[in-house]
Amino acid sequence: MFFYQIRHADFLHSFFSTISYHLEPNGWGTKYPKLLNDLYYKKLNCSDIPEAIREVEEIREKLVELEPLQMIWDIEDLSKQPPWGKNISHDITNLSNYFKTSDGRDLFDLLLKALNDANEDRFDLEISSV
Repeated sequence: MFFYQIRHADFLHSFFSTISYHLEPNGWGTKYPKLLNDLYYKKLNCSDIPEAIREVEEIREKLVELEPLQMIWDIEDLSKQPPWGKNISHDITNLSNYFKTSDGRDLFDLLLKALNDANEDRFDLEISSV
């Protein structure tokens, strides 16, 4: 069993909210079901990991085109803002490098590591709060 520390649940919801808002015009999980439906709400079966990896790579590519201030904190309430407001590090140049874990790692890198580890060891992947 492997554990990967991300950050507070609101932050993770923001990551998925940003993806859905900007890249899924037909609603949550319609374009990226493995990531936004299976992994976010349930668990990702090991047989679906290669598709989830493709989704993550495509999402990352597309978010390069969006400005940091286009981040969505909560797709259910677009008026909500992150605790840091518009005070964004100069190192963050677009939405593909906006999301960092509590230890400063890029969330896309961590997610791809978790997916690749799960794929290699043939286990399901699940998000849980500890």
